[in-house]
Amino acid sequence: MNHHKNAAPTNSEQFEGDVLDALVNSDEIRKSDYRGSELIYPEPFGMSVAHKTNPVQYSDFTILGSAAGAFGFHSEVPEAQFPSVNLETTFGVGKGICCKLPFELTAMGSSALVRSNWASLAAGAAISGVPLWIGENVCGMDIDAKFAEGRVISGPELDWRVKCYRNWQLEGYGDVIVQANVEDTMLGVQEYALKYLGVQSVELKWGQSADVGREVKISRLKDAQELKRRGYTVHPDPLLPQVEQAFKDGSFHHFEVHSRIGMTTREAFLKRVDELRKAGAKHVTLKTGAYRPAELARAVKFASEAKLDLLTVDAAAGETGMSPRRMVNAWGIPGIELHSLLREFLERLRKRGEFVPDVAVGGGFAFEDQLFKALAMGSPYVKLISFARGPLAVALVAESIAKGIEDKNVPTYIQRFALDVDEMFVETPELRRMLGDRVHKLPTGAVAVYNHFQRLAKGLRQFMAGARKFSLREIERNDVAALTQEASRVSGIPMVMEMDREEIETIFEGKRKRK
Repeated sequence: MNHHKNAAPTNSEQFEGDVLDALVNSDEIRKSDYRGSELIYPEPFGMSVAHKTNPVQYSDFTILGSAAGAFGFHSEVPEAQFPSVNLETTFGVGKGICCKLPFELTAMGSSALVRSNWASLAAGAAISGVPLWIGENVCGMDIDAKFAEGRVISGPELDWRVKCYRNWQLEGYGDVIVQANVEDTMLGVQEYALKYLGVQSVELKWGQSADVGREVKISRLKDAQELKRRGYTVHPDPLLPQVEQAFKDGSFHHFEVHSRIGMTTREAFLKRVDELRKAGAKHVTLKTGAYRPAELARAVKFASEAKLDLLTVDAAAGETGMSPRRMVNAWGIPGIELHSLLREFLERLRKRGEFVPDVAVGGGFAFEDQLFKALAMGSPYVKLISFARGPLAVALVAESIAKGIEDKNVPTYIQRFALDVDEMFVETPELRRMLGDRVHKLPTGAVAVYNHFQRLAKGLRQFMAGARKFSLREIERNDVAALTQEASRVSGIPMVMEMDREEIETIFEGKRKRK
């Protein structure tokens, strides 16, 4: 190292200084000194989201339009307009589950943020005609639930969540699906839902985009002790006398409750699917996360062997405030890569003549251009796009707006639209036509979720009409093109300048021959 006091710093010295400054000034590093493992999670805990920008994005692809044809249109071409695009779809074996839109509101579990907005999420999904998944730990972490011999016999929270959807479900569309993790399976949650709550569809869960077993924070000693007795991992152990005393003395204020990490084998998986069907499940689905490629292959193969109704594949692209921040940023396979592998594996099943399950893809989808690209890149296997954060955000904001209107404290940028809740949401007249006087019983957040889905649906219809695809089954991989070499390499989608070469030759050759 150069020790001369007037010498300019070397590159090495400058780098060392920058690193030292970053460490000293890092809020996370400094707070870790005294808050320790609390800093693993985003703050405020359970009320925030993490996000990662990946090397290959959906913006690295473009949607290709056409001036000829109207594929999947039911009438004469001159009458074709984008509102005529049919977005209805069906997934599953046999009759399956019909959806008015190619969306699923994916599983959200026991967090306080989700629970406080559940009535809005459930009703919004139901009136939109899309399926809703109830996430993990809802029954197991319900302090009012009752158990006998380690199995649930009363789950008021789960019962309420199912009813929130059923009360608004459109006839013939959607369904409510109950998911289970390791603890839910141990406690018999799905069997309880099938037998007592009228549930017909269930989901097995391997993970999501940042999966190590979800953490929940409990601030009441007796609740932490009860969850420990139910089989959850609680840290520190609330049943130890010294821990109980330390909590009462104020040494710490929250217990961490963690779910177990599942261990999957082919035999156990197939056995569990069989058990659920014998218990009355008409539809069985699987959700897997952004695990290594071999685990995705395992999920695809097991879903095929079990003839599942749907496989949801959730990519690494951001998670809720209950997921470790660094794990979100440094763990798992990003969306384009994961979903490209998914299609490759599904193609292998098809070529081998094996059962190919319907699939849904998730991973931070927000807008209609992303939806079209995901449907095209996964064609013909992707039937649904999986959402969670978007609908949750709009429900939360809508309830905040409603409270502001009630308190006559509405921001100026919102006042320009309306000062009344009924006038605020543009789809209210359509909902009034659909639901009549019942519309006034809808949670404000449900109206917002419906508005959100209708916006996405309208945008998707416009992209589809521009590609001359008037039904979902007509969307193909050649409706999108790669804009970068890396995007093309990862996805197998040709670069835009490489598209349509055979057809171009036919066009020009035909023109030359006519001369």
